[in-house]
Amino acid sequence: MTRRRWFGAGASAAVVLIGTAALPIGGGDREPARPPLWEILAKLQEGRFVDLTHAFEPGVPHWSGAPDEAVETLYDHEPARGSMGSGLLMHRYSLVGQWGTHVDPPAHFVKGLRTVDQIDVREMVLPLVVIDVHEAVARDADYTATLDDVLAWERRRGPIPDGAFVALRTDWSKRWPDPEMMRNPDARGVSHTPGWGREALRHILETRGATAIGHETLDTDPGSATSRGDYGLERYVLGRDRYQIEALTNLDQLPEAGAIVVAAFPRPRGGSGFPARVFSIAPKP
Repeated sequence: MTRRRWFGAGASAAVVLIGTAALPIGGGDREPARPPLWEILAKLQEGRFVDLTHAFEPGVPHWSGAPDEAVETLYDHEPARGSMGSGLLMHRYSLVGQWGTHVDPPAHFVKGLRTVDQIDVREMVLPLVVIDVHEAVARDADYTATLDDVLAWERRRGPIPDGAFVALRTDWSKRWPDPEMMRNPDARGVSHTPGWGREALRHILETRGATAIGHETLDTDPGSATSRGDYGLERYVLGRDRYQIEALTNLDQLPEAGAIVVAAFPRPRGGSGFPARVFSIAPKP
């Protein structure tokens, strides 16, 4: 299976654009053709841009074992507001890598696998697949995505493209930024949140060869598992040398197929995770 299948008509359009731009220009006052990639970018800019990233700040939902974010104003435009001076605005942020919408590289759970800085930039621009289970989650907060959910998507859209970013839409992000609503604990303190199912992930990663997954919750595993310290599905994903993005938002604004995702993040050497800026370019309705 090749990534060529994903592009389909889009690839044909790109080839036409490239071919047209490469044609020699005759005499007269005709303007030079724009470089081929600029033409492709102009076409992409006609699409609908959707930000899939929560803005973060101290107090946002996060893993209970991590400290809260701290922000210090070092310099401020006004005198006496910055701890080190004035005339410009500069903050110092202290936060764990797994903060807000963030990337988990393979090394986050598996010693010896890739850290954040080792994820190739080619893995950050991918075809986006959205597996929509939000109606099932509305009925059952503990719902986990099944192989049948994935196969139903493929019956409608064809096989998940090789190298895709597969996101699980649960609409759980609508609970952000309330930590208790995100965790959804019962009277015993057991969290009730949706998650992935193992057979669904196995098909996505092993059969279809997806590059990454993403979800709106803070964990790959459902809350019923993480409440007892079971992060087996996250270990499985990262152990396959894939990365994931957690705490996505606005998946409800995207089609289940046909969009592109850009998952970008800084490059800390040896990084075990970092806040990410993720957005999608989708066709206009």
